[in-house]
Amino acid sequence: MPDKDTAPTEGRSIRLPMVEIFETVEGEGTRAGFPTVFVRLFGCNLRCVWCDTKYSYPPAEAEFTMTIEDIVSQVELQYKAEHICMTGGEPLLYGSRSAALLQALCDIERIKDVHVETNGAIDLAPFLRDIHSSKARYIMDYKLPDSGENFAMLHDNFALLREQDEVKFVIATDRDFDAAVQTLKDYPTAALALFSPVWESMPPAKLVEKMLASGLTGVKLNLQLHKIIWDPAKRGV
Repeated sequence: MPDKDTAPTEGRSIRLPMVEIFETVEGEGTRAGFPTVFVRLFGCNLRCVWCDTKYSYPPAEAEFTMTIEDIVSQVELQYKAEHICMTGGEPLLYGSRSAALLQALCDIERIKDVHVETNGAIDLAPFLRDIHSSKARYIMDYKLPDSGENFAMLHDNFALLREQDEVKFVIATDRDFDAAVQTLKDYPTAALALFSPVWESMPPAKLVEKMLASGLTGVKLNLQLHKIIWDPAKRGV
């Protein structure tokens, strides 16, 4: 992990397996609608049944690798957005290499916000300890029972998350909804809670009804704008 605000120069030569880098509008969370550069790393330690980015982990292969220097250069020179989404797969899968990339992205002067989409099965403590930039935020996607990966969740992360962070619950069924509500009771967090529907099995209107009926005044409905604007299977948007 980097132990200073700025990643060492030699760290810029670190290579990471990549899927894509592109610019679009953020599709979800508190930054939804803002032009954003997506830096998508290859690889994931989970296999959620409803995953919409299966091209980002084996048996698919990384399409290419890039050094941190090249990633930063592309973000700086090819795009204009002031927000970055560091995503995957699981972008924190590579430990100190992931941390070096996160720090380098935060070091880009024009960037105001770097939000990391992490899956809840990665210990956030080392990243929160060693990445000191106020630009870095974490959006933890807690996997509920119908994802097939609930057993892998690290509940200690809830106490680590801060007010600027977010915790997302992707809800496919009534069972998922109940589990999300109970999880928030069992593991209080300062992060904003987002409830995101799996449209095929949890229509947004039904999820809203359940949220209102349960009196969840501190939870925010989270719809994926990119799936409304474009074909849900379309990449690079």
